[in-house]
Amino acid sequence: MFDFDEVVDRKGTNCAKWDTIEANNKPKDVLPMWVADMDFKSPKEIENALVKRIRQGVYGYSFAPDEYFDAVISWMKRRHDFDIKKEWIVPTPGVVTAIKLCVNAYTKENDAIIINKPVYYPFDFSIELNHRRIIENEMVYKENSYEMDYVAFEKAIVENDVRMFILCNPYNPIGKVWKEDELKQIGEICKKHHVLVIVDEIHEDFVYGDHIHIPFYNVDESYKEFSVVLTAPSKTFNLAGLQTSNIIIADEKLRKAYQETMNRYGVNEPNFLGIIACMTAYNECELWVDEMLEYVYDNFTYFDEFLKENLPHIHLVKPEGLYLGWVDFRECGLNKDELEKTMLEKAGLWLDEGYIFGTGGEGFERFNLAIPRSVLEDACQRLLKAFGK
Repeated sequence: MFDFDEVVDRKGTNCAKWDTIEANNKPKDVLPMWVADMDFKSPKEIENALVKRIRQGVYGYSFAPDEYFDAVISWMKRRHDFDIKKEWIVPTPGVVTAIKLCVNAYTKENDAIIINKPVYYPFDFSIELNHRRIIENEMVYKENSYEMDYVAFEKAIVENDVRMFILCNPYNPIGKVWKEDELKQIGEICKKHHVLVIVDEIHEDFVYGDHIHIPFYNVDESYKEFSVVLTAPSKTFNLAGLQTSNIIIADEKLRKAYQETMNRYGVNEPNFLGIIACMTAYNECELWVDEMLEYVYDNFTYFDEFLKENLPHIHLVKPEGLYLGWVDFRECGLNKDELEKTMLEKAGLWLDEGYIFGTGGEGFERFNLAIPRSVLEDACQRLLKAFGK
């Protein structure tokens, strides 16, 4: 029903993905597959709702109405069996903004914050720029999937007096969707040592096969007392530019501290178009999401089969979630600089290099697969030309 094969020309729209090639000193004919937004048009219902609002002609201060919170509550229940209350929802301009607000609300300078590695690099920035200490817990990669070393995780917490853990689920960039027993182990360790858990669930709608996204609150009722859940419609509906996220905080004291921090930094005015887009997306665009997920998973399948048939020394990590493919190039025998140069100059692909995700990322590349099939086919041929020998 929906045309995800359409190639949308995004150049000349101040697009971070396509309009910053020259500014970032990349080859002019490079194919960008780095930043995590989709090259699909958002649902038509969202476009129509935004156009209707824009035509009203006055773009003053706005607020999120009751219908906004109803839409968020309904979506979470329908898609994830996640029961939340209106008062738990704190609209915020973006999940990365929310992470930084959490760091400031719940920790003080020089406090230790633990994160898994490799992981979405703004986690590092959110900690470092606010003068907190990063404690790394490297994930264990074996048999084409990742696991946590819970003993090492707890040991690092104890030895460094860790105050906060930032958890990514589904896990960017490695594509892991945490199972309930895994989340339970994490939760119990953090509860035991009084570690606040910030859970980035922005990719919650991207899960494949038998995998199920389990909201952290659903694992154990007590986890609401020491955790904050970060959600947004931005990845699911390609709305990142509208700067809209919904931070879910059940505990009243935690919620008050977060809201006070928002007020302190002046981060408390919702994007008026983001409000409209979020409501419309959650209320009217579910079929679009279902078909989009099928299309993206078919892209994963095509990409995996192409690599196995033509480039067997390059391996796609088994995708459980995300629309981002995590690909192992270590058998190519290149160091990180050589791999990056080959990717840009020989393959003509602009990717997020694995090493920027930290420990355990070197030798990997992250591919954005939320693209039309013809673009993916082009990317595959570029890889074959550069790495086929």
